[in-house]
Amino acid sequence: MEIVSLLIYMGLFLSSLLSYPFIMNKKKVARRKANLPPGSMGWPCIGETHQLYSKDPNVFFATKQKRYGEIFKTHILGCECVMLTSPEAARFVLVTHAHLFKPTYPRSKERLIGPSALFFHQGQYHSDLRKLVQSSLSPDTIGKLIPDIESTAISTLESLCNGHTVNTFREMKQYSFDAGILSIFGNLDDTNREKLSESYRTVDKGYNSFPTKIPGTAYYKALMARKKLNQILSEIISERKEKRLIEGDLLGQLLNFKNDKGLVLKEDQIADNIIGVLFAAQDTTASVLTWILKYLLDNPKLLKAVKAEQKAIYASNGGGRKPLTWAQTRNMRLTRRVILESLRMSSIISFTFREAVMDCEYKGYLIPKGWKVMPLFRNIHHNPELFSEPNLFDPSRFEVAPKPNSFLPFGNGVHACPGNELAKLEMLILIHHLVTKFRWEVVGSQVGIEYAPFPVPQQGLLARYWKESPSLKQAVCS
Repeated sequence: MEIVSLLIYMGLFLSSLLSYPFIMNKKKVARRKANLPPGSMGWPCIGETHQLYSKDPNVFFATKQKRYGEIFKTHILGCECVMLTSPEAARFVLVTHAHLFKPTYPRSKERLIGPSALFFHQGQYHSDLRKLVQSSLSPDTIGKLIPDIESTAISTLESLCNGHTVNTFREMKQYSFDAGILSIFGNLDDTNREKLSESYRTVDKGYNSFPTKIPGTAYYKALMARKKLNQILSEIISERKEKRLIEGDLLGQLLNFKNDKGLVLKEDQIADNIIGVLFAAQDTTASVLTWILKYLLDNPKLLKAVKAEQKAIYASNGGGRKPLTWAQTRNMRLTRRVILESLRMSSIISFTFREAVMDCEYKGYLIPKGWKVMPLFRNIHHNPELFSEPNLFDPSRFEVAPKPNSFLPFGNGVHACPGNELAKLEMLILIHHLVTKFRWEVVGSQVGIEYAPFPVPQQGLLARYWKESPSLKQAVCS
């Protein structure tokens, strides 16, 4: 009987093996009939990943769009992908049909951030967490942080005035990290802040490295540091609970959360969401700030106008003796337009990853289940039909609101960045103190772009900073 069973299993196996090409061919025929988008899938297995990274990714996508139109297919990073380059397509994926497309990240990156972070989820869990994060980052809440963010901005700028050339992007990362800590923990003690910073830097270094668990590699070190972050956060949470502190910061909101079934968040869920917020806030804000400093130096007339706007506010605060107010930050109209134009020009988040949860169609093209779907924000931001002379830095274009769904620096729909107002507030505060109290100059030629992984000026914008002397201030004001 055992021999008969074995022969039967072998027959079934051989039958399946022989029928596999036929089945796959039928699937291919079905998909051809369903009209996949135009495009090239590149080499077998490798796809077009090499082409993507052997040139400016923006050139790669722009070339594809010019050849195939607003929707096209490709194969990158081991994934079959559909690229979308119109505002209407972005809205289709991110807003009107968001239920058909789930957020997706490479598994290696999800491990470092934490699988319970809200931007990996859909449904009720995501909705509950998003409301909670939005509450902790509401204007009323972050407005109370202004004095502390100001102190952080001034401290950061003063640390740059050491007579040496500094990597601006690296320093802006530290500033955005410190500001993020304020929004999550309030005034965290120096010991815990330094422990968090040290472990987080190790995680950050390994985030974009090759995902191998071999001891000694950057990714392995990042995994170990991520475990240490959990321990540090557990100690902070225990301290909060012992002291029975009820705070309005993000940690307080997470600790006090209880859903309609009476369930509270576990410590690992709290940790994942805290790390997720730090990841979402740090590099992006730092990248935009670095570009703003470059754009202002490249446009002396614009820099002079921004200085005039900020010096008027500075003077109304008794020469900086009083802290900024929320109302004053809302009244920085020109500076705000500079930020918006910098977000458009640099397009730090060039695209976002989604995955089709079922076969669906857009404009007659099939988007197969399991394929990655990528709205290309940069292509939209640099479309001359939406923004005239898109390669020209022109903040005046934001004197009127852009066309719907054409400006997406913080995404759109239920997964849009809930911390966008905090990010803009950090930028406004740092620019205010930079142009009213300090000067800076770029060192060497800074014409290229590097990806770290977000686009930043070459070498992170090497620059020297110094305090503006009182006599120079009088000369400028006169």
